[in-house]
Amino acid sequence: MMNRLRRVINTYTKKQSFKHKSTDSRLSVLAKRAFVTTVAASVISLGAIAVQASENSLLGTIYHVYLNGERVGAVEDQDALNSAVDAKVEDTQKQYKDLELTIENQMTVVAEKVFRPSADDKETIKAVVDQLVVKANASALEINGKEIVLLKDEKEAEKVLETLKLDYVSKEDLVSLAEQEEKLPELNKNESRILDVKIEEKVSFSDKKVDPSNVASLKEAVELIQKGTKEAKNYEVQAGDSLGTIAEKHDLSSEELLKMNPDIAMDTLLEIGKTLSVSAKIPYLKVIVKEEASKNEEVAYEQEVIEDAELPKGETKIKQQGENGEKNIRTITTKENGVTVKTEITHEETIKEPVKHIVVKGTKVIASRGSGSLGWPAVGGYISSKMGHRWGKMHKGIDIARPSDRTIKAADNGVVESAGWDGGYGNKVVINHQNGMKTVYAHLDSMSVSAGQTVERGSSLGVMGTTGQSTGVHLHFEVYQDGELKDPLQYLN
Repeated sequence: MMNRLRRVINTYTKKQSFKHKSTDSRLSVLAKRAFVTTVAASVISLGAIAVQASENSLLGTIYHVYLNGERVGAVEDQDALNSAVDAKVEDTQKQYKDLELTIENQMTVVAEKVFRPSADDKETIKAVVDQLVVKANASALEINGKEIVLLKDEKEAEKVLETLKLDYVSKEDLVSLAEQEEKLPELNKNESRILDVKIEEKVSFSDKKVDPSNVASLKEAVELIQKGTKEAKNYEVQAGDSLGTIAEKHDLSSEELLKMNPDIAMDTLLEIGKTLSVSAKIPYLKVIVKEEASKNEEVAYEQEVIEDAELPKGETKIKQQGENGEKNIRTITTKENGVTVKTEITHEETIKEPVKHIVVKGTKVIASRGSGSLGWPAVGGYISSKMGHRWGKMHKGIDIARPSDRTIKAADNGVVESAGWDGGYGNKVVINHQNGMKTVYAHLDSMSVSAGQTVERGSSLGVMGTTGQSTGVHLHFEVYQDGELKDPLQYLN
């Protein structure tokens, strides 16, 4: 019987051994007390074995939870804790599907055997979930050492740079550039090729763990870099400007503009020419593109006029028909964000020389031949009616009234074609200027020339009057060129 009791006591003692050292000395004392009480009772009676088994059932395991070395609390159900942590990560992952997420906190769980275990699982799990920090693995795109934007990885950051380049060159150009040989063949006529595409600024990448909400998409990153940053510059006030319009031009509020210009107020009357401090958006990156081109251009011919004393004045003839030449030009053009900043001519070759255009101009004065430029056919006066539709019909010339002298004069050299009465025109003189031009003078009170007579520019043809269908004393004057009615104002000098 005693041997059997000893075996029971030994078994219970082994069950009381802890896997982890307890930090609670009180629990150890309770365990010892329970053990001593159980032993004493078992010596008195074999029936005490049942009591010993009952006390043994009061032992259990709790799990102490630590975040970054700091104790948060304890739980009895470790699986519930793990499920809550997994759920938080999964919920975050659903929100940021493309990102690689990690838990930044270091969570440690320590198991302990205790007498009558008791823990507030709900409160501890809530505290753990609230304090857990989920971070995303990201690549920071840095420009000249300054972090500009966060992308999901370096590959995505590289795509941002490529997308920025594709604003100024094609995908095919980038591929061709990558495959370009060191020594390039000569370009053919009207060919071009990209020699280089580069980012002017120093660009680098660094891996980081960040808040997932701070990671930008490809499109967002491109727009951010293109939008750039604001840089101070000056603006000269123009006519019609106001504080509001100037602010709007430079993407500022009126308040921001006033802060930048403390010497002015909202009700200040801006002087034209005054210089204000404003800001301009400067892109974070400059895409530099170098393009080589070969093209043929026309070379305009020169014109030369040779005077000929044997040719009548006002007459010209072509001695040599001009022809444009042609040359080949090869250039290298440098552009910054699509704006040309430099064009260098690397080769220029003449393919065809231009042929000069030579015109012979007559200078010989012939009394019966006009020059084509008409003089004023009256002594002073003003235009009382222009050419055009009037009173339901076409008014074929201009009317000149109120002269200082009523003498009518020949507008140019020529021969009198006719001089006499012509119905509504009254007394009318027609001069043929022997150069395709004719002039008509109507409503004359009297005429001092006759048909076949040669007249010189400015010579008298008669006196202004009101004969024929006339509403008052005036000269009606018409011009014809090669038989076609013309507006006299195009020829009068």
